[in-house]
This record gives sequence, structure tokens and C-alpha cells, in this order.
Amino acid sequence: MSNEYINKLKLHLDKDNGWFFGVCAGLANLLNLDPALIRVGTIVSGLFFPKLTIAAYLVAWLVLDDRPLIRRRSRRD
Repeated sequence: MSNEYINKLKLHLDKDNGWFFGVCAGLANLLNLDPALIRVGTIVSGLFFPKLTIAAYLVAWLVLDDRPLIRRRSRRD
């Protein structure tokens, strides 16, 4: 399995491609979308539900882990 495929299996923070904390980029990885679409959706959501959007973003930032590290198994014969 490739690292890219495994990173998409779980919701995580993607600080390499993120702007602030990597929440939108991690969600975009999971949904296989462009991070810009998730960011626009977050901004639009923030216009209509500012307290809920800010609270959800901060909770996601605090709860989610960074991009998972992939360790390859070593073969021992």
C-alpha cells in the first residue's frame, strides 16, 4: 500500500498542506477533494454559523493527530 492511500483512510491533520492547523487539508485528504473546496466550505459555514464553525474547527485541531507515520514491516526469514 502506498503512503498516500494509507493517509486517506483516517481523518488527520495535514500540516504540510494546511494553512493554519491543517484541519481542512486533512479532511480534504480523507474525502479525496481539493483542500480549497473544504476551505471555501468552512468560510461559508463560518458566515452563517460562526460560533459553531470556530468551535468545531478548534475541537478538530485539538483532537486529531498529525499525519500517521507509516512503518514498513521488515521480513525475517
